[in-house]
Amino acid sequence: MNQNQFHFKEIFELLNKELKKYNKPILSQSKWDRVIHTPFTTLISCILSLRTKDEVTEQASIRLLEKYNTPLKIVKLSSNQIQELIYPVGFYKVKAQRIKDISKILIKDYNSKVPVDFNELLKLKGVGRKTANIVMVYGHKKNGFIPIDTHCHKIPNRIGWIKTKTPEETERKLKKILPKMYWDDFNRLFVKFGQTICVPISPFCSMCPIDKYCKKVSVTRSR
Repeated sequence: MNQNQFHFKEIFELLNKELKKYNKPILSQSKWDRVIHTPFTTLISCILSLRTKDEVTEQASIRLLEKYNTPLKIVKLSSNQIQELIYPVGFYKVKAQRIKDISKILIKDYNSKVPVDFNELLKLKGVGRKTANIVMVYGHKKNGFIPIDTHCHKIPNRIGWIKTKTPEETERKLKKILPKMYWDDFNRLFVKFGQTICVPISPFCSMCPIDKYCKKVSVTRSR
């Protein structure tokens, strides 16, 4: 396979340069000074972020994790107390109970630690591949993982790198074609790219730094 046809080098260089003007995604922001950055806080923040806007996730995470940043501290809270701290994240009642349940499991089965094994992470209720990948990359600082959210799934298809129907398929295909040197930057860049320029509906192609490398698959209207 000729990797030059995908223009990985050019695209990653351009995105790195262009996206510096924007803040990083919530889970990799350095301004979280009040929250201790651990695999556990990464896991809980990711759970809170599902179906929730970044700004809401950030504030809820800080309210909860600034003080209650370990499984042992979380289990001392009632579900109602957790709900009050994380409101108004989406599905806050479900997430409050899930956060408490996961904390109990971590204490009971993993010595209060977040598993470093990817498959063990998937055993935790409510933890899918996206969350597990994020914990591995941003929490455990491990290489070899590519977190795939909606932007990371749709944009490679739009560019024309791959042709996939699910995030899981996208993860598998990208691991086959994307050089490992780009794996660590992929989620950070493509999430922000999808939030600011390559938005799902009517993307800003006129201001896109990688426009000439994009096949614009399924793009019917742009700005």
